[in-house]
Amino acid sequence: MPQDSKDTKAQMAEIGLSGLARSGQYVYEEFLPQLQNEKAHKVYREMRDNDPVIGGVMYAIDMLLRGVTWRMEPASEEEKDQEVADFVQDCLSDMSITWADTISEIATMLPFGWSYFEVVYKKRDGKKKDGSSSKYTDGKVGWRKFAPRAQESWDGWEFDDDGGLAGMWQRPYPDFNRYFIPIEKALLFRTVSAKTNPEGRSVLRNAYRPWYFKKRIEEIEGVGIERDLAGLPVAYVDPAILRADATDDQKAMLAMIKKLVINVRRDRQEGVVFPRIYDDNGNLMYEFQLLNAGGTRQFSTDAVISRYNQQIAMTVLADFILLGHEKVGSFALSSDKTSLFSAALGTYLDSIAEVFNRYAIPKLIEINGWDTEQLPTLVHGDIEKPDLAALGSYITSLAQAGAPLFPDEKLTEYLREAASLPVNAEVGEQQADEEGMPQPGNPAEDGTTAPQPGQNGQAGATTPTTPKGTLTPGFFPAEDFYGA
Repeated sequence: MPQDSKDTKAQMAEIGLSGLARSGQYVYEEFLPQLQNEKAHKVYREMRDNDPVIGGVMYAIDMLLRGVTWRMEPASEEEKDQEVADFVQDCLSDMSITWADTISEIATMLPFGWSYFEVVYKKRDGKKKDGSSSKYTDGKVGWRKFAPRAQESWDGWEFDDDGGLAGMWQRPYPDFNRYFIPIEKALLFRTVSAKTNPEGRSVLRNAYRPWYFKKRIEEIEGVGIERDLAGLPVAYVDPAILRADATDDQKAMLAMIKKLVINVRRDRQEGVVFPRIYDDNGNLMYEFQLLNAGGTRQFSTDAVISRYNQQIAMTVLADFILLGHEKVGSFALSSDKTSLFSAALGTYLDSIAEVFNRYAIPKLIEINGWDTEQLPTLVHGDIEKPDLAALGSYITSLAQAGAPLFPDEKLTEYLREAASLPVNAEVGEQQADEEGMPQPGNPAEDGTTAPQPGQNGQAGATTPTTPKGTLTPGFFPAEDFYGA
């Protein structure tokens, strides 16, 4: 063992800081004031919930992530490691909040940059009246739920002396009390971890500028359309009511006319009742008109808004959702863009799995008193289903080249899953039985010799020869493939 000296302690000590711009419990990495701290939560929520393009992208992401399959891989093929993996898998399916809903809540880190969850445990003692019921009665400790702590309820971060995150302060509805959730009892998911920033970075951050201008242009467009249809309200009034020394009745008349001009609308109840008064010389004292603008506008708001929509979708690699809207875009281009989009989502799934594998699963195993040396890992499936035609051609090419593919239980399982084929339990049993049978040309335990290919143990009886490259083992019994 090395000597514990002052030099060793000095080398192991942390000297610098990450450089995160923070003061007290708040982070100021964002240079736009309207996107700092709780203001950012309101803006990103409005972008997500109010914009059709961003809402469509977020919905697509949510549905794709919900459809991904997850599995628990044991640390080894030993029986004890398999039992631990099965236990963790059972805990995921025994929570009060479903795993699909948990993934959907975790995905809120994309619009907000981060998501925070309090880990709540329970004892697996069967059914109970509260939310800690379990399908199991083994008395072990499992997950009750990963309780989401909404970004809008955030009320500050707590940092330790080294700049690391110690926990999150929360002030939620409906009691607005302040709660502290330590990081030891929580899981933090972030899109990025630059400067160890607990707030990550919203995937909508680069979409803010085009969204801002698009929103303003749409508002101006709506007002312009309304004014073009209704016309510009104009009221001609008696100059006497515009004077500073006007009477109270005259001032009330002016206020009423201003309100009429401002609030005029064209709908089913349109109409204006206006006094028709002439002076001593026969001039009309009060008049109300709607002036229509002649000609067309110089700018096409459709083109401008479409440009901003495209920029918004581009920032999250989802501009493929706009292909075809303008009658442009090929299938090949759409395929390339969706592949890139799926690859990006796969990376976020990797980070989600890593948080569970590094923090949630080891703590669960430790609480139950098991060895934490050999831990199972949470693994996710693919976002997109593979092209079965291309996959089939590839497998066939490998088989024709002489690659030993079958029987292979894992490969068979993958191919069935890729094609959404039902799992055949008899195949696994058949393969297990075949593993214990004597191979052709090799002596069996009783000294006999297994039949050679093309023989069934009877004179003159033969079986069909499997064509080169035919992928029958592991999928179908030979008699089903060729006929009895």
